[in-house]
Amino acid sequence: MTTHAPLRFVAVGDSFTEGVGDVDLRLPNDCRGWADRVAEELAKHQPEVHYANLALRGRRLKQIVAEQFEPALGLAPTLVSFHAGGNDLLGARLDMRSLIRGFEDAVARLVQTGAKVVLFTEYNVPLSPVLEPLKLRSAVFNKHVRRISAAYGTLLVDHWCFEKYQDRRMWAPDRLHMSSLGHEYMAKKVLEVLGAEHSLASPALARLEPRSRAGIMLDDAAWLRRDVAPWLSRRFRGVSSGDNLSARWPALMPPVIPERLGSPAKDLVSQKMSLA
Repeated sequence: MTTHAPLRFVAVGDSFTEGVGDVDLRLPNDCRGWADRVAEELAKHQPEVHYANLALRGRRLKQIVAEQFEPALGLAPTLVSFHAGGNDLLGARLDMRSLIRGFEDAVARLVQTGAKVVLFTEYNVPLSPVLEPLKLRSAVFNKHVRRISAAYGTLLVDHWCFEKYQDRRMWAPDRLHMSSLGHEYMAKKVLEVLGAEHSLASPALARLEPRSRAGIMLDDAAWLRRDVAPWLSRRFRGVSSGDNLSARWPALMPPVIPERLGSPAKDLVSQKMSLA
């Protein structure tokens, strides 16, 4: 994908694209994520790369389209990543036909801009046997994502097929979001789909020691108390963990390299954004 033309990469979507799970307290919303990492790698091999990330955690498809599309398209992107539908699939009431129709309409709108579009399938997240029915929803949705990608000529990152995500270390403690390892590997897979040069390696994971039944039960109990209960409470109250947050990188700017940030990091990031 190396080119001499300026690249304007805009990422839209939910927590998957925002970077939740890849904790970095130096950055806005305290996370980094695969999209940041992709932008950083692209900038190493291309003369002019600008990047914006409008994604926010908790957003459903209709919210992403309503809140992020106009700002995103206003940036005249040459590359757009679009991930949506995961939060819809977790809902108690799901109109799958409406979700798929809305997703296809959104993809058509992005493709019409002439930008290169990257889509993603959902992963078979290792949650709990109680939530097994969610896997069927994801499988059905993914079938249509693949169809839509082929019909509109987009690139596709088929997350569902990546075996490395069967390892629990690729997931954050909440079991819904990728860990830093997971985000880094996702960045590698996205760059491969783009056909872009990069320096990212696959994670070298040592063999996991088997856990006892008691250990698994304790871990599950902690997960239910720490992550599931607050999530259910937010759903019941109609609020989201992203309600008081704003887009991490709302304007096109050169990718921020966290390792180069001094202290205080967020002040430096703010200064860089004001100059972009």
